[in-house]
Amino acid sequence: MLGIPGTTLLLVAVGGYELVQKKRGKRSGTPLAGTYVDEVTALFHGTKRMELEHRDSTSMMRDEEADGAPAHGVDLDRGKIVLRREEPR
Repeated sequence: MLGIPGTTLLLVAVGGYELVQKKRGKRSGTPLAGTYVDEVTALFHGTKRMELEHRDSTSMMRDEEADGAPAHGVDLDRGKIVLRREEPR
């Protein structure tokens, strides 16, 4: 019956409720109102859909601490690097 105005009022009400819950510390994660707005935007803009899919794929990737060089042998203050040879097994 109300269509778009009713949906907009419902979205504002849900967003306000989620804001109150977040301030109380009872809610964490992605808010429902934000997800709704993203999906409606993706309906009209194809690039938003690509952005959401990219965001989902990067959030599923593991963040490895051991991907780079070991930091224990680098001293930038003194300008020295210590390399240690690993013993063969």
